[in-house]
Amino acid sequence: MRVGSVNIASGRGAGGRSVDGAALGAALAGLDVDVLALQEVDIDQPRSHGVHQPAVVADALGALDWRFAPTLAGTPDPFASWSRVDPVLDQGMLGGPHYGIALVSRVPVHRWHVLHLEPGLLKLPLVAPDPRTGGRRLWWFPDEPRAAVAAELDGLTVVATHLSFAAPTAARQLRRVHRWVADLPGPVVVTGDLNLGGSLSALVTGGRRLVAGRTWPAPDPKVQFDHVLALHGSRGRDPEVRQLDVGDHRLVAVTVDP
Repeated sequence: MRVGSVNIASGRGAGGRSVDGAALGAALAGLDVDVLALQEVDIDQPRSHGVHQPAVVADALGALDWRFAPTLAGTPDPFASWSRVDPVLDQGMLGGPHYGIALVSRVPVHRWHVLHLEPGLLKLPLVAPDPRTGGRRLWWFPDEPRAAVAAELDGLTVVATHLSFAAPTAARQLRRVHRWVADLPGPVVVTGDLNLGGSLSALVTGGRRLVAGRTWPAPDPKVQFDHVLALHGSRGRDPEVRQLDVGDHRLVAVTVDP
């Protein structure tokens, strides 16, 4: 089974703006993956043309099933209000702009599971325009709540997540995911933007990295934040790291042999 992950950064292209639904679908339509984890995913956000990004990607890949896990309601930027939201919410209960992660599958999903992950206390520094002056200034974002989504498939459970930008919090969250999947049918792979460079994710869990290669920032990557991590001895073949037309991280993908 081929498993992949990409942080689409709200569908932003090379110019720094989110593309429309047609361009987003075209950027991902040719991917040779059975299961794809997506991070920084928008639904009904003004900044991304109101596109329902999980549904667009699922349609482009010819997916049989998908699950979106919201972590924020509203628009998470310095100029708009947003609030935390329960990632376990049923898709039909969502109304208005949301942001989170998604897992898209071309193969049948027997059962879905969603886990809420508490944010850390640190704030993220970001240089962005000040709408009052037009100049750029330093903004401080609070750490976001995070989530993990697991799909039970034939012979494999795939977990998608996006962990904290603060490495100590990301490590704590990954340990929480590791404990959580102990009750899910194995073998298990965890994939996503783990915000843990290089081999740190494997050291935290005792797992095996199935893809090794720098993934961020996409145009000239310096570090690997994006992983497919086997927790129960699975092996991978034909690993791939590739820049797409959307996202600020490179795609990672690998064929997983249980």
